[in-house]
Amino acid sequence: MIDDVLAVPNVRGLIFDCDGTLADSMPPHYIAWSETLAQYGLVLNEDEFYSMGGWPTVVVAKHLLDRAGLNHDPVAVMREKEARFQAILHTVEPIPVVVNVVRHFESTLPMAVASGGIGEICRQILGYVGLGETFEHVVTADDVTRHKPDPDIFLEAARRIGIAPEHCLVFEDAEPGLEAARRAGMRALDIRRFFTPRRITT
Repeated sequence: MIDDVLAVPNVRGLIFDCDGTLADSMPPHYIAWSETLAQYGLVLNEDEFYSMGGWPTVVVAKHLLDRAGLNHDPVAVMREKEARFQAILHTVEPIPVVVNVVRHFESTLPMAVASGGIGEICRQILGYVGLGETFEHVVTADDVTRHKPDPDIFLEAARRIGIAPEHCLVFEDAEPGLEAARRAGMRALDIRRFFTPRRITT
């Protein structure tokens, strides 16, 4: 992947999604969602789960509850899901092909994380995959009002590292994130070309 980065002209800053990009955390996220939703009699298809990659947890919760016609508090559902995820956080592993990019460029290019996740949990994930001290700038769902596929989180990350959007390269694993990068006027690498997460269901 390093060669792919070098092949993109005029890159002056790198912005990384966290879940499914730096960290192989999507399988445990799916497990946590499945266990949480089962309490409400709901089932989440794994393909649909991946299609919502980059959405904040509370947005996913509200979407699923509204669709099912359930009048539960999405914030409470979010908290239950995140508690279940934190219980299995130790199972999260780095995605080597992307972490190698971080290590290769960390002393030469400014970098940031731009994640739809909750700030505290995103930082815990970065710590588990050995990147806890690597990124000075970590932008999360806590920092913006509009979320992927809107461009705000990437634009804020670019602002913090001081690089114009057209000179930023984004690393993403989901369609909403790739669309957000496009709307931000940034180039993007789809890491699904290089890494496929394991599936929980067949």
